[in-house]
Amino acid sequence: MKTLAEIKAVAALMEKMLKAHSEIEDALFLGPLEHCFEQIGQRDRFLEEHLEMDGTLRRVQKATRLKAAEELLLAAISHSRRHFDREERIVFPLAERMLKSKTLTDLGRTWMDRRTKKQG
Repeated sequence: MKTLAEIKAVAALMEKMLKAHSEIEDALFLGPLEHCFEQIGQRDRFLEEHLEMDGTLRRVQKATRLKAAEELLLAAISHSRRHFDREERIVFPLAERMLKSKTLTDLGRTWMDRRTKKQG
């Protein structure tokens, strides 16, 4: 990306995608597993990560210099990679251990329904 406008456009797209991700994640996983996340001291951290990613992407939109916007976008990407890594290592294995197979299937179906509605 060579211009501030390009970086802001990518950040806006990323923000929209992550917002949909966090809304679905909060509704489907954090609710049913909230007590588990609290017990392992991770509940607040997952919520903080969403706020951190959203805040960094909003700062990209306010940036007036190319270099600053680029650094903020890269920071947001780094935050999201760490967050997704933690989901793979903590959230999904925890869901598989704590939730019944039918519940996981129902959650997957609900996720697909919401995703289809957001795309349509």
